[in-house]
Amino acid sequence: MSRPRLLVIAGLGLLAALAVGRLVDVEEAIREVTLPLRHDDIIRQQAAEKDLDPALIAAVIYAESWFRDEQQSHAGARGLMQVTPETARAIAEQSGGTEFVVSDLDSAQINISYGSYHLRDLLDTYDGNLVAALAAYNAGSGNVEDWGGAGLELEDIRFPETRAYVEQVLAKREEYRDGYAEDLGI
Repeated sequence: MSRPRLLVIAGLGLLAALAVGRLVDVEEAIREVTLPLRHDDIIRQQAAEKDLDPALIAAVIYAESWFRDEQQSHAGARGLMQVTPETARAIAEQSGGTEFVVSDLDSAQINISYGSYHLRDLLDTYDGNLVAALAAYNAGSGNVEDWGGAGLELEDIRFPETRAYVEQVLAKREEYRDGYAEDLGI
């Protein structure tokens, strides 16, 4: 084979390798935009501590804040898992916390810990019914009790926004399981 021809083949091979490398980078960038994941170490830790599916915690964070730490709702819920100060105070009291200040919810560690505690508590309250627990996380336990409590099914949720929230979390949980199994320790 002639030297110029060999150089052309080598050059094409290099271009192909670069294209594949960039394709992988593009795929990673798309995944980061469409299905972000941060704080996977804290998520794994809290999932293990509270006997929760790490993909579920990630999906709740996705639905609540899209993994943006600085989120604050019009109702005053704060952080990654959108925990309200009232809920956080109750959790701090129930879990033996000594002092709680609202700015604690800005810490990813504390926010994910409190949000996971709340999620575990709701699952226990509703006998493991994930639909009821997620609906209560979004719309409050009073509404879930009115809609059927531990027997709640998706079609029983009367608020379209809450039904869409539950559907989104359930779908994203599967996506996090598929897309981040290794990162989440699944």
